[in-house]
Amino acid sequence: MSKLRVGILGATGMVGQQFVSRLRHHPWFEITHLAASQRSAGRPYGQVMAGRWALAAELPPEAACLPVLDVNQVDAIAAEVDFVFCAISLDKEATRALEDDYARHEVPVVSANSAHRWTPDVPVLIPVVNAEHLAVIPAQRRRLGTARGFVTAKPNCSIQPYVPALDALAEFVPERVAVCTYQAISGAGKTFASWPEMVDNVIPFISGEEDKSIREPLKIWGKVADGQIVPATAPVISAQCIRVPVTDGHLAAVAVSFARKPERQAVLDRWAAYRGRPQELRLPSAPDPFLHYFEAEDRPQTRLDRDYGDGMGVTLGRLREDNLFDYAFVALSHNTVRGAAGGAILTAELLQAEGFIGPR
Repeated sequence: MSKLRVGILGATGMVGQQFVSRLRHHPWFEITHLAASQRSAGRPYGQVMAGRWALAAELPPEAACLPVLDVNQVDAIAAEVDFVFCAISLDKEATRALEDDYARHEVPVVSANSAHRWTPDVPVLIPVVNAEHLAVIPAQRRRLGTARGFVTAKPNCSIQPYVPALDALAEFVPERVAVCTYQAISGAGKTFASWPEMVDNVIPFISGEEDKSIREPLKIWGKVADGQIVPATAPVISAQCIRVPVTDGHLAAVAVSFARKPERQAVLDRWAAYRGRPQELRLPSAPDPFLHYFEAEDRPQTRLDRDYGDGMGVTLGRLREDNLFDYAFVALSHNTVRGAAGGAILTAELLQAEGFIGPR
């Protein structure tokens, strides 16, 4: 099988770098085009990234020699790729317009951005949770007037640890959820070198994060009806989001009450058995098992456990009964891998496996 030709829009940012790194040896996809803002265009990627490459892994030499294109060269890029990942850093209106432009040029767009998350016919995918939302894509294509192009969106990185953990317990009907997320600085596109004021510091505010944490899970748990995704109305979620001085990994402290409270062992059994469409299809980026529970009282820990499942899994711990809720627990995932580039790559794998993307 020939690899699909992939373009990365916004290849110079933190998430763009993760795309470049994680696609280096991908069995299905090959990077052929890298694009960014006009100020970076016209030079080799390695030259543009000199002094800016933020990952521990080396900058792939095959990517370093690719020219950086202007993302607004839609005609030229669209003619030579099978689909694109989008991690461009623009305002929401400009991002929506750019992603729609590529889609209307018959290029599927797998977006790591938030711009289209509330477009009713754009699926917001955690593939293990809501793969069935791919059914809305034909309606989106009708709206866009395309035969092949469409947009999918990745949800906010901060909901990635706890939404799958709660989804595994859906049969017990979660009714009320309180969550506090402790979010790494890479979620803001920063390192300690570029954000020294975060050293030895905690900031109890991240703009827009609490609204996303409350609303986005309900779209993910919604149903496809009449060509759009109708968000769920439950559970009721309360959220606080806090920036903490760690490089990578978002930790969530969760409390939940159910319509039918399960036994503790039943919760652990559901987590251990939890599988979704990516595991059924044995997609290259799908960890199996997906959820891992630590019995040790001091786990998961961000530095020790964020790379579980090559950064694509979720680790859990501290499941205990709570005075106000039925249970409390802790969940952890890697924010720029599972929560961004890796999650988008898994989405693209699902799209290919289900026949939504392929060679032009």
